[in-house]
Amino acid sequence: MSTARVTVEPPRFDRPEVEVRASSRRTKTGAAHWSGTKIVVQIPARLRGRERATFVDELVTRLLAQRPQHASSDADLLARCRSLGETYLDGIAPAAVRWSASQRMRWASCSPATREIRVSSRLRACPVWVVDAVLVHELAHLIEADHSSRFRALAARYPRQREAAVYLEGYALGLGLASEGDSFEAER
Repeated sequence: MSTARVTVEPPRFDRPEVEVRASSRRTKTGAAHWSGTKIVVQIPARLRGRERATFVDELVTRLLAQRPQHASSDADLLARCRSLGETYLDGIAPAAVRWSASQRMRWASCSPATREIRVSSRLRACPVWVVDAVLVHELAHLIEADHSSRFRALAARYPRQREAAVYLEGYALGLGLASEGDSFEAER
């Protein structure tokens, strides 16, 4: 009979909750899989300290890379953004779009002057439709810089905008971020 030690690592800005199951039955290999919105990692019980942390991080990184937006490059993000601009905002297109690991207080940001959009790397763990809603929101800022009624009408052209806002409110709570305001106005 084997014994298993289970520990839970809370979600971080760059990954969801991780449940680590250390088992005496495992001697060399590890495995990781999704269980709902968390990642379950199975590792040998003998691993400790830095070796354990590195082993877990490698398995989590490998699993996260299998999600489409985790594997997407900045060029893929730009292509997606251009497609959304064509579909929902009369062909508006940014000059550049990139994933940003330094985007800590917002889900995304836009610089109308340079037409550059930066998207928080935390969104890589979100469903594609949520990322799309954030991109449409930022594209709308290329037309209307503030959160005016005209801006809201433009952003609302994406049919799942409100649903994405609710999702992101829950995601922010799960990450332990304070909730402010409504929808994307409290961009993180």
